Amino acid sequence: MPTEILMPALSPTMEEGTLAKWLVKEGDTVSSGDLLAEIETDKATMEFEAVDEGVVGKLLIAEGTEGVKVNTPIAVLLEEGESADDIGSASAPKSGDADSHTEPAAPKAETSPAKGYGDDGAAAQQAKGDDAAPAASGASGDRVFASPLARRIAKDKGLDLSQISGTGPNGRIVKADVESAKPGQKPAASEAAKAPAAAADKAPVAAPAAPGAQAEQIRKMYADREFEEVKLDGMRRTIAARLTEAKQTIPHFYLRRDIKLDALLKFRSQLNKQLEGRGVKLSVNDFIIKASALALQAVPDANAVWAGDRVLKLKPSDVAVAVAIEGGLFTPVLRDAESRSLSSLSAQMKDLAKRARDKKLAPHEYQGGSFAISNLGMFGIDNFDAVINPPHGAILAVGAGVKKPVVNDAGEIEVATVMSVTLSVDHRVIDGAMGAELLKQIADALENPMVMLA
Repeated sequence: MPTEILMPALSPTMEEGTLAKWLVKEGDTVSSGDLLAEIETDKATMEFEAVDEGVVGKLLIAEGTEGVKVNTPIAVLLEEGESADDIGSASAPKSGDADSHTEPAAPKAETSPAKGYGDDGAAAQQAKGDDAAPAASGASGDRVFASPLARRIAKDKGLDLSQISGTGPNGRIVKADVESAKPGQKPAASEAAKAPAAAADKAPVAAPAAPGAQAEQIRKMYADREFEEVKLDGMRRTIAARLTEAKQTIPHFYLRRDIKLDALLKFRSQLNKQLEGRGVKLSVNDFIIKASALALQAVPDANAVWAGDRVLKLKPSDVAVAVAIEGGLFTPVLRDAESRSLSSLSAQMKDLAKRARDKKLAPHEYQGGSFAISNLGMFGIDNFDAVINPPHGAILAVGAGVKKPVVNDAGEIEVATVMSVTLSVDHRVIDGAMGAELLKQIADALENPMVMLA
């Protein structure tokens, strides 16, 4: 039977996407690793690769189609000996509704979830309670996911699929795995087993409120006023869902502190003059990233995330930084920030911010971390409270540096540049005294910037 290529889940929060561009056409021969399409997710535009080889028999979804649900058939791949005549009506997508959203094809009882051709396709079908038949099981009773071509080759060679490790999406067994397998081969440890912390990034996200009756009621309320109705894209839906989840499920508390910046501004000016020949210009935000990373090392219990029924304490300081883009925001993560130089952090932050605005970040570049920074000081905001981005344990809201009268150590009034910061803390992960110590460490590093070069 022809293999259905399904709309993949290219990020943990993706429920639907836009099929931006086909990179193949009907009749093209493709191999594992060939690019099939460009897909716009809720966060970025990403390329979708083939995991099997064959001939593209039919493209089911047109370029530019929005709102294509994950696991919807988008194309059909023909194997050797198959033809377009083998493509049944079951592969045809349902007609979309008025706003061009495409509904997934109805599941067939005789179709195994393993025929799904997309990231997390089989697992997603099982999670949704589809009545599709289960994938083949090995001798141990574990579910085995493999492409149809891989199954056929394994059968011809007399190989037990449960003894082969897959290199396709989510460990799916593809042709190359079977061809290189030897009888009696034991499966390698899965990537999921190697990274238990990844489960924290895939915590359930609250579903956004459906339009329905409430939306209609609000429209009627403004029926006598002129307004423009703005359609929600995937990013805005995800932001709404995650921030609703954050405020409903995370017990926030807030710690506020003023930080004197005069020493930092003088030190930064000196460094930038010395680095001018290398084309490096450090920002205040670069110092805040470094100070936060060092503070997480000084208070290691605060370098943690909430993982449902436990807390995961991270060893490295992986600091996320909010970047505003048109229509939303990204939080790219600077990994191992405690061991990086200020110039290295500055260069990477500029690169991540640029690619975030172009929506070219890969999922691993904006997932993870234990701590985030949101800096609205550059927009003239004196102070504010930021919402924690789950599963992070805390987020630092940074205001503008403002000249104010302060009392110095000698009891005299002087003018100083003061920056107001607020640390939003998840009380399930960090208690009050620990949060206060974390904020103190950040303030001490910023008020004594030389320590960040030690």
